[in-house]
Amino acid sequence: MKSIFFSLLFCAITTFGFAQTPTHQLSSHILDISTGQPAPGVKVNLEKLNEKTKAWTAVDSKTTDENGRIKDFLDYKKSEKGIYRLTFLTADYFKSKKTESFYPFIEVVFQIKDQNHYHVPITLSPFGYSTYRGN
Repeated sequence: MKSIFFSLLFCAITTFGFAQTPTHQLSSHILDISTGQPAPGVKVNLEKLNEKTKAWTAVDSKTTDENGRIKDFLDYKKSEKGIYRLTFLTADYFKSKKTESFYPFIEVVFQIKDQNHYHVPITLSPFGYSTYRGN
């Protein structure tokens, strides 16, 4: 029985490997629920609120990959607690699909309170969207 357990454990380790330590604190993902597919090529801007002046400061700008993901916002070495805003520039995405849409961009404001990883995805359609804190 022990040999079966160790064989299964070895198989699991070699198949799945060990989890990597994340290097970035923030990630995002866009799923186009009108097609059931990820949304590649969407520009996403990240800003941080200066709580004293109430002005937004640009932090980074990236584009979703072929899987609709951005995995590397906020390097852990440079990340800070605070209020952030992700702006998903969706107009060009829908234009490329020759699809009329209602939202030219979507802003999601959230707060980072600790050193945990934050995943802020959106589900998207031409006339609606939803967001949540993922993992």
